[in-house]
Amino acid sequence: MGMILLVIGGLIMFVGFIWMVVNAFKTSLVWGICSLLIPLVAMVFAILNWSSNKTAFLTWLAGLVIYIVGMVMYMPTLQSTMPPM
Repeated sequence: MGMILLVIGGLIMFVGFIWMVVNAFKTSLVWGICSLLIPLVAMVFAILNWSSNKTAFLTWLAGLVIYIVGMVMYMPTLQSTMPPM
């Protein structure tokens, strides 16, 4: 179940990120390129332009929450399959 949530959360985060990058390109070419190439610039752009990026940012955030829940659920499974040191 944890692995499924990891995949679903990752896909939702990816959709939200691409949505923010598309909105950044709609604003200006510089914002778009920076959002695509520099980590966290897309999030800064979304917060600075909250009215037009609220849904995209909240989509990314929902994916992050699902991803973290999946990671927490998957970690005990991963630890029990590791050989002892």
